[in-house]
Amino acid sequence: MSKLGILTFLHNENYGSTLQAWALQRTLQMFGRDAVHLDYRPDTREKVHNLLASGNSPALLLDGIQKRLVRRQQTAAGEKGAVLNAFYTRQMRLSRPCANTAELAREAEALDGLICGSDQIWSPVWFNPAYFLNFAKPGQARIAYACSLGVSALPGARKQHMMADLVSPFDAVSVREAEGQALLKMILPAKAADVMPDPVFLPGREAWLALAQKPAAEKPYALCYFIGENPVYWQHAEETARERGAELRVIPVTAESFSHGAHPEKAVSPEEWLGWFAWADCVCTDSFHGAAFAAIFGVPCAIERRYRENDKASKNSRIDQLLREVGGDPLRPDPAQTERLAGMRNRGLNWLSAALNGAGL
Repeated sequence: MSKLGILTFLHNENYGSTLQAWALQRTLQMFGRDAVHLDYRPDTREKVHNLLASGNSPALLLDGIQKRLVRRQQTAAGEKGAVLNAFYTRQMRLSRPCANTAELAREAEALDGLICGSDQIWSPVWFNPAYFLNFAKPGQARIAYACSLGVSALPGARKQHMMADLVSPFDAVSVREAEGQALLKMILPAKAADVMPDPVFLPGREAWLALAQKPAAEKPYALCYFIGENPVYWQHAEETARERGAELRVIPVTAESFSHGAHPEKAVSPEEWLGWFAWADCVCTDSFHGAAFAAIFGVPCAIERRYRENDKASKNSRIDQLLREVGGDPLRPDPAQTERLAGMRNRGLNWLSAALNGAGL
């Protein structure tokens, strides 16, 4: 049995990141592989080093400060990290914590191969070579599954050269968006990258329902899950809820969202988060994974576009790819959507199986 290490976002306190990590590990185990997540928890020194070495914007530090402020002010936000860590203990296999790439290399030493993906781990905005498996030993098999660049514009020349050098050694490469595929082709023409669905589409609806915990909601509800702050979101959500005769319920993330609608007093578990989506009358979200799970559960979804279209750092390509693949009107799911989702699932499973076999894993 091949021993595989997975590297993805685990500690950015995001339900979508957590559940896509669960889905990829579960799929690899279903394929008969011994898969473990490399528990990368970069310490302050590692973060500062990467910020300077990769040329990332200091604005990322301000974003981190804002998120910490919300966690201090709101009990539910402050509890989320502990709730997600408890999920890892219950549902997943993680390695020992790794504070830097040297510790990642030690954990990877005994593994047969490494897989990075999915989520925005290849984003040029918060570029980190570790997520390109730069710590792998020479000749160690490397696979990228549905890694997201998130953007649709090329990064600066320096990051382009770094990405080209880091992607070259991979045995198989897939990305999550067609826009990312086009960018990689410009950066590294000799390396083919396929477009594959996010890991959350691999288990299938029934597997997610088996994991989900049904909420104690007596009336139909419109679920709001917003990662960004924009008053227009709430105006649209209230209109949608009125049209459907549903209550407004909120899983809050931002400071603004804690002041809108009825929401749990404590941080919900990933199982509970899934349940709120699965049994919603409709979903209002600007989140890629929020929209993805609405599609998986066949729940009508009003999608907000979080970024300006002319912004070079816009990450709307994630939503664009999802809408292209799922098709139809998100607010009016049709029977053909089930077939399209099944096609996405089979395409992802077939690619991943072929990539593993091709790399001798």
